[in-house]
Amino acid sequence: MLRLPDGDGRRVPLPRPLGPSSWVLPDPGPDPSGLVGFGADLAPETLVDAYRRGIFPWPHEGVAIPWFSPNPRAIIVSGQVHVSRSLAARIRRSGWETTVDADFASVVAACRVRPDDGTWITDEMVAGYTRLHHLGWAHSLEVWDGRDLIGGIYGVRVGACFTGESMFHRRTDASKVALVDLAIRWQEAGGAFVDGQLPTEHLMRMGAAGVDRARFLAWLAEVRDHPVAMLVERLPVSRLTEVAGDDTS
Repeated sequence: MLRLPDGDGRRVPLPRPLGPSSWVLPDPGPDPSGLVGFGADLAPETLVDAYRRGIFPWPHEGVAIPWFSPNPRAIIVSGQVHVSRSLAARIRRSGWETTVDADFASVVAACRVRPDDGTWITDEMVAGYTRLHHLGWAHSLEVWDGRDLIGGIYGVRVGACFTGESMFHRRTDASKVALVDLAIRWQEAGGAFVDGQLPTEHLMRMGAAGVDRARFLAWLAEVRDHPVAMLVERLPVSRLTEVAGDDTS
């Protein structure tokens, strides 16, 4: 298992147990888009039940909440995050630091700002994931340049699976640093993989692999009850070139 620099050793608390969902979402089916169904709500019980089954909401304007389970699924297996030579150089010279759960609200707010593409992070989504955060199911990772929040990522943990929902950057490569740092903290804590949901070109360059949905769901079922708790302390990103390796590509 990877070792991070010694510090205060504080970790995120384990999530609070929740009751059953009042909604029964369909199992993932043959739809090539990964669409599972429409409706339900964003209550904590609904969201956790969905994530435990490999399903997540992806709001679209003008329709009830759509729920998806893509095929293939993009995952970064612990130990396989990719750090390019240019990113490693940025990490070495940046002087940036990272934290976990230091400012969940600001990370989510920054992820909503997408002037060119619009955003699926509606007010209802913000409220739903904020409730999950307070209950210990949703977490953020922040990238700092001094006191300035310059990048981050947030998502939902289910056992040893962390599903990333969205990330942002205010400096070049800050969102990449956030993803690498999250993957390393997750691996150190005993996490099995980071779920990136959709296999985008960006995620594939960062080390993600497209995994058949049936295989993903089987793996998720194996790890979704494992207790995993990341370190929350502020750490320098310079350590990442040593832990993740300095790739030459």
